[in-house]
Amino acid sequence: MDIRTLAGLVRSLVIYRGQPWKQRRLAAFYGELLTPGDLCFDVGAHVGSRSRAMVKAGARVVALEPQPAFLDFLRRFVRSPDIEIVGAAAGSESGRLTLHISRRHPTVTTMSRDWIDTVGKTKAFSSVDWDEAVEVPVTTLDALIEAHGLPRFCKIDVEGLEPDILAGLSQPIPIVAFEYIPEALDGARACIDRLEALGRYRFNWVVGERHKFAEPHWLSAADMQVALTRASANGSGDIYARLEAADDRLSSKSAPGRAPTMLTTP
Repeated sequence: MDIRTLAGLVRSLVIYRGQPWKQRRLAAFYGELLTPGDLCFDVGAHVGSRSRAMVKAGARVVALEPQPAFLDFLRRFVRSPDIEIVGAAAGSESGRLTLHISRRHPTVTTMSRDWIDTVGKTKAFSSVDWDEAVEVPVTTLDALIEAHGLPRFCKIDVEGLEPDILAGLSQPIPIVAFEYIPEALDGARACIDRLEALGRYRFNWVVGERHKFAEPHWLSAADMQVALTRASANGSGDIYARLEAADDRLSSKSAPGRAPTMLTTP
């Protein structure tokens, strides 16, 4: 492993695993969404912080990671009978694609050249250099469902390829989370539209790593589209989409006297 790749790996470990109290808060947050035995997909597992939090919430996880250095780390150091690691990316169809790696800033590694062209012109990404390219295997959410079953929850964090991944899904998943960033909101908007085409979803969002929902009530797709500009004013985060059929399970985990959609674990 070259020095830049090692530095990038260490940087990610400090950010995502160097603050264990944040991991505990994330697990508690997932505990509001999941019940023991639920299956989850972690698409873009990186150093495994989200997968580990899902397992702490009682879930079983299929974790996808195509970045070679991070895949090697997961296979060496994230050993759990409840986490199955898959060395692949996800996309609209199975095959092989080029992964553009930023060795110093591996959190923004992506398979989307269009995303790089968009965000690379902005101030926030001015210091990022995508300085390595490797070909990686690609699967689809449909193929993962066929192999492992329908998950309760699918988290997607792949720097701009989220719409393509959802294009490889032909049935609704009860809860889906995907990243949004202010510099490239069109991708998040496309994800909202795609999920709305798959089923009747309601939406909310989490700002950064706060691990609590920003809104007390879940929004329609149209209202989420309007709210997205307001959400992005506070930086990047994750949009959560849930099928209305999933409401009963979420409501049963809400505290007495609290509105069912108030999932505000600190």
